[in-house]
Amino acid sequence: MENQIKSKQRVKDHGEVFTPQNIVNDMLDLVKHETERIESRFLEPACGSGNFLVEVLKRKQSLIEKRYKKEQLSYEKYILIAISSIYGIDLLEDNVLEARKRLFEIFDTQYTKLYKNNSKDELRKSIKYILDRNIIVGNALTLQTEDKKPIVFSEWSLVNSNMIKRRDFTLDHLLEVENTKPKDSLFASSYEDDPAFIAKPIKEYKLIHFLKIGQNDDE
Repeated sequence: MENQIKSKQRVKDHGEVFTPQNIVNDMLDLVKHETERIESRFLEPACGSGNFLVEVLKRKQSLIEKRYKKEQLSYEKYILIAISSIYGIDLLEDNVLEARKRLFEIFDTQYTKLYKNNSKDELRKSIKYILDRNIIVGNALTLQTEDKKPIVFSEWSLVNSNMIKRRDFTLDHLLEVENTKPKDSLFASSYEDDPAFIAKPIKEYKLIHFLKIGQNDDE
């Protein structure tokens, strides 16, 4: 039987109750077509230790393996895109750390199994770099981090085959745009033709090879 709470005190202080696996699967089945799109973005505003995010990654990873396992570079590229499409926020740091760890281990276990000695630490480093920026400690109600700064998420877009374009957005601006013209993806409005609905990044970065993201610098 799944443990849906860590402690009674955490339930009292934070209302923390984890969603059972069967309910996670039932809810994701309602948007199954999106879980089967590698680049489709998911935001879990109270992610806990990552139950929803883990299942999203498992579904995407299975799809990528079926399509690309015989082409290692393609597999590596698309598993990074899949992970970069997953976002989470939680009030508690231990939950965030656990969610990042679970997501990384799901990726790394299968990646190592598939490619063994040919697997690349460069990719592992890039994945960790992205997870540190996509799964964060914050408050989805106030849209602020634990130090009262606006929550900022990065959009990671594949450009020119193997290059990644990173753009940073404040979550409050993204939600404002999304509420004006609802879409099914966190950054969907960024792609609208109508400039009235284009989300504006607060920072853009130079193109970088997807295997070099872990060498990136925020400065």
